[in-house]
This record gives sequence, C-alpha cells and structure tokens, in this order.
Amino acid sequence: MPTPAQAHFMRATAAAETSAAAEENPLALATGHELMLHKLANDRRRLKETQSTELKAEIKRELLSEYVPYVEGVLAAGTGVQDEVLMTILIWRIDAGDGQGAIEIARYAIAHQLSLPDQFKRTTATLIAEEFADLAKRARDGGLPVDVTSLNTVLEIMTGQDMPDEVRAKLHKEIGLAQRLSIGEPPFSDEQLALGYTALEHMKRAMQLHDKVGIKKEMEKLERELKNSTISGADS
Repeated sequence: MPTPAQAHFMRATAAAETSAAAEENPLALATGHELMLHKLANDRRRLKETQSTELKAEIKRELLSEYVPYVEGVLAAGTGVQDEVLMTILIWRIDAGDGQGAIEIARYAIAHQLSLPDQFKRTTATLIAEEFADLAKRARDGGLPVDVTSLNTVLEIMTGQDMPDEVRAKLHKEIGLAQRLSIGEPPFSDEQLALGYTALEHMKRAMQLHDKVGIKKEMEKLERELKNSTISGADS
C-alpha cells in the first residue's frame, strides 16, 4: 500500500505522462468507438470532396471493408446502443449495392429502434424501405437482375414499422415487378402461376397504399395473363 506521498507522486506522474502522450498523439487515449468516429469523419470529408455519385459509390465500396470488424463487433455485442458509425455504414452499404450487408445492420437497427445520423430527415425504417425499393428500380431500369429475396426480407423487417404509405407501396411495387419478371412469358406452368398470383398481390397492395404508385397497367396485364393461363390449363 503506497504512502500518501507515494500515491500523490504516482497520480502526478500518470497525469503528466498522459498529458504528454495526448499532446503528441491526440488519439492515444481514444476508445475504439472514438477512433472509428475519427476515421468516419475523415472518410466523410473525402466523400464530400467527390462530386460524382458513381465515384462516391466506388469509394464507399473501397472503404466498407475497413469497417467490417467494427460492425461485426457491434452486432455480436448486441447492446442496442445508438451508434453513428454503424448507422452510417448501413447507408453506405445500400449506396454501394451491398444489399445483404445492409440487411444485416438493418435488422439490428430496427430491432433496437436506432436512429439515423442527424443530417438524415427520414426515419430509419422509411430510409431502408425506400432505398431498397430505389435500388431495385435502378437495377430493373438498367436491365439488371433484381434481388427479390432481399426485397422480401426488407418487407418482413418492416412489419409493424411506421412509414408513409407511398414508401411501403414502392417496396410492394418492386417486389411485384421483380416476381413478374422472374416467371417469364405465358403460358404459365402451375409453379409460374403461383408466383404470378403472389406478384399480383404485391401489385394490388401497392395500389391500395398509393393509387399513383405507377403499376396499374402492369397489374391489369398480369391479371389477364394469369386468367388466360388458368383457363388454358383447365381446358387442356
């Protein structure tokens, strides 16, 4: 047990050494989370200096691998504490087209009701649903395959979450269109018919939520195709 004089000397020495270390390296005493916040601030500056949206997405894809250990640690700990780094990586993963990686964080964020960083005006649920719908639309418009499994997973995660009806309608619309594309052209087999009717239900739900969602013609066309294929199947 040190004497009072020795204890005072130890405290004074520790304080002096700590102060010197902090002056030499301001991050020397930072926690892991503080270090990640510092890195995030630097990476955000790099992105802010980039004008091209396409190039920004490429930079995010490059940077994301550097955050993987941190994200894994947060999700494994499961504390549900608000985390600006984690929520930013959620958005970056969506922007970079990493649907599965984004869903991994999205499920955790919704379960713990985590908020987005202050610069975002939308709620977490609204942003996730809308961004995944927009991601699917961009792929569809570009003639690329749409990950309908991810869309269905997002829809499941959003169960019970409050958001504008227009946003949920967009999600149902993209699921319906993706499923419609996956079954090909008529005449349909029994398996294709089943998936077609599922697609039709999503389209109808989208129309119920927002009648200007822009899917009426596709819905009516699919209804006719399904009806004709059902009749043809019954006659054969």
